[in-house]
Amino acid sequence: MTKINREIEFIFDEHAEHLLQLAYFYTKDRYSAEDIVQEVFIKFMDINYEERGTLRAFLSRMTINKSKDYLKSWTYKKIQLKEKWSFVKAKKKKDPMLISDERNLIGKAILELPLDYREVIILYYFQEMNVAEIALTLEIPENTVKTRLRRAREKLKPLLQEEEWEVLVNE
Repeated sequence: MTKINREIEFIFDEHAEHLLQLAYFYTKDRYSAEDIVQEVFIKFMDINYEERGTLRAFLSRMTINKSKDYLKSWTYKKIQLKEKWSFVKAKKKKDPMLISDERNLIGKAILELPLDYREVIILYYFQEMNVAEIALTLEIPENTVKTRLRRAREKLKPLLQEEEWEVLVNE
């Protein structure tokens, strides 16, 4: 084992638990916190750290910034949406006839959208593709996909005003 590997291993052993707790305070999810700490150490290995302060403070700042970035990310928002969606679904045990009726209303509303908006909604929500996959499939830029999704949601809101379609309510 080289000297550098031993130093990195020592730094990891010394600071990992503290950084994990710090990331957990932000994310409230152990797995996400572990991912963040791992990313911090990977980034730390790629940079040339010049001792200007304590290493613990430097790593803590990196972890805080990475945690904040995670909380702003679409991945986090999507997880929150899925958790809320599954909670609402578990909370509401609806009659199969009502479920069928709601699906028909949502389907009709989606069919009223222009094709450009309809296809991104279908690919995103029903085929569960992410923005990058949709962009690749439709051969359009990712920002165009995001714009079409946003506009499609805006057009669907008035059409589904009476219905409580959680995906649109939380956008």
